[in-house]
Amino acid sequence: MISPKGVSPIASAKGFLVLASESPRRKALLAQAGILPDAVIPADIDESVRKAEAPRLYAARMAEFKARAVAAKQQGFILAADTVVACGRRILPKAGDETEVRACLDLLSGRRHQVMTAVALIAPDGKLRTRTVMTRVSFLRLTKDQIEAYVQCREGVGKAGGYAIQGRAEMFVKEIAGSYSNVVGLPLAQTVQLLAGAGFVI
Repeated sequence: MISPKGVSPIASAKGFLVLASESPRRKALLAQAGILPDAVIPADIDESVRKAEAPRLYAARMAEFKARAVAAKQQGFILAADTVVACGRRILPKAGDETEVRACLDLLSGRRHQVMTAVALIAPDGKLRTRTVMTRVSFLRLTKDQIEAYVQCREGVGKAGGYAIQGRAEMFVKEIAGSYSNVVGLPLAQTVQLLAGAGFVI
């Protein structure tokens, strides 16, 4: 367990914040709001999708499980999130290789999809607070050459839905309705509200 003791007086006054994610994008988004986690502790959980599980419910379950897993070994404000890219009820994978990136882009080409991020926060008093945000994203119809060029740059490997909107994939976006930071991996406005509502000093 990482002890809150020994942190700076400023950190102590604000509250000891643990980010239950190793995502550099989430850490960077928090930094945009002037929030720097005192610790980063990735959660080790089973991320398997249950049979017929809806994307929104899956994201919420993953975020809560991540937060509880880290809260079991660390005190403080435990912040976790899970981002899901879905076409209808179909959950797209976190692309593990170039083949999966290609398959995701083939599916998303010329279509509208949903990006849902569930945020879970466990406060020092043990109370769980959650918020799920959805953004609708429409892609242009992509040519085979465009898809192949993106696959080869390997930006989409490891990303939900096989793409990173904050990178080269932004040129594929025809329209976006909702939070942009949500698609990057953390709905910033809603996360700040969640933290403030739990008593964390922003």
